[in-house]
Amino acid sequence: MRQSTVHTGQRVAVLADAQNLYHTAQSVYSRKIDYAALLESAVDDRDLIRAIAYVIEANSPDEESFFEALEEIGFETRRKEIRTFGDGSKKADWDVGMSLDAVSLASKVDTLVLCTGDGDFARLCSHLTHEGVRVEVASFGASTADQLVEAAHTHYDLDDEADRFLL
Repeated sequence: MRQSTVHTGQRVAVLADAQNLYHTAQSVYSRKIDYAALLESAVDDRDLIRAIAYVIEANSPDEESFFEALEEIGFETRRKEIRTFGDGSKKADWDVGMSLDAVSLASKVDTLVLCTGDGDFARLCSHLTHEGVRVEVASFGASTADQLVEAAHTHYDLDDEADRFLL
């Protein structure tokens, strides 16, 4: 997965947009993400400072065991409930929360790995780069916004090694 300027000793944080990864893995592959493989590859023998997975609570039967598995792997979990509006529409996303965590971590890390294909994070990449942080994106290329790929120092396309990153 690693393609360029990576040094052992770099301090790295990994922020995983679980909802974004889940939807792509399900729609393209009908499979689930292997978060242990994702974290190991994202860290790549560097010093892990923080790993945070942003999850949505949907009251599904297996979600608590999924959250516990993430924590056993080494992720902190940030949880948000789905909000249902009067018209029946539902919304739950972590864009602002992930961005705030990334900005807060910027002074503590050399590299930040965003595990998402959401183009809304392109501006965050530009900001972090301006702050001197190396930004890497790990996502499924087929569903990753071009502006996010362009804004990051490096994009690791999980499609290239799908069997490694999927259960």
